[in-house]
Amino acid sequence: MTRITARRKVVRLTVGGLRTTREDVLAVEEPLEIRVNGTSLAVTMRTPGNDYDLAAGFLVSEGVISRGEHFFAARYCAGATVDGENTYNVLDVSLAPGVAVPDPSLERNFLTTSACGLCGKANIDAVRTRSVFTVSDDPVLLDAERLTTFPDVLRAGQRVFEKTGGLHAAGLFDAATGELLVLREDVGRHNAVDKVIGWAVKEDRLPLRGTVLQVSGRASFELVQKAAMAGIPVLAAVSAPSSLAAELATEVGMTLVGFLRGDSMVIYAGAERIPSGEPPASAAPITPAPEQVPARP
Repeated sequence: MTRITARRKVVRLTVGGLRTTREDVLAVEEPLEIRVNGTSLAVTMRTPGNDYDLAAGFLVSEGVISRGEHFFAARYCAGATVDGENTYNVLDVSLAPGVAVPDPSLERNFLTTSACGLCGKANIDAVRTRSVFTVSDDPVLLDAERLTTFPDVLRAGQRVFEKTGGLHAAGLFDAATGELLVLREDVGRHNAVDKVIGWAVKEDRLPLRGTVLQVSGRASFELVQKAAMAGIPVLAAVSAPSSLAAELATEVGMTLVGFLRGDSMVIYAGAERIPSGEPPASAAPITPAPEQVPARP
């Protein structure tokens, strides 16, 4: 896949200074239609690349599959346009024999933006998806010092972000060793997480017990839910979680960490998984910061 970045002429203007024209690099955003056994299920805006992972992770998040063996095959649809051109923006997934096709009520005949993966759900009940995996009984324990290294490791691996300044990232770490197992980037934070989960599907590693999902932005309800659907016991973010994300993490027994920066963090749920021998310190105010995706220089 070569369409991850695109070049565009831009004008750089400094108040009281020079006005210059130059070429800039942007993160590509294109639609991907996901079909299952030939039937359209969803259209999502994403950064091209690792599309098979994205589709597999999306199906886990929606409760359609839960094992690597359920994902039989995937292919880009030839003749995706009326003139027969293959845009590589239509992906058809074949489920393994015996795996039930998605319920018609899951069908999303709308365009999902890169910022929101839930905005097409028909009602609030449809937002909540039940996982076949349990994370509350995962005995994983985290070394706080090791956990604080994850954001820097994630950032160092973001090759496309380095060029564009416009992508989110999600990385899966082994909680015991700190090893980065996989990293994915995308214009949508939920897509980046789906790509990570999809990698695990193809590697037949579900449920992802003993792992930490590290994300570059905030922790939303949807990201907690996706982690739960994949059996991930710990979600860590460099920014804040939402109230609903914290509530869901508590409900399912997940450890949720926010504001993971430098040598500090805020634990919103499941603090027992991060033991500390240090005496409790006085509470300090938490200063929210903008999500990653800074403006280009």
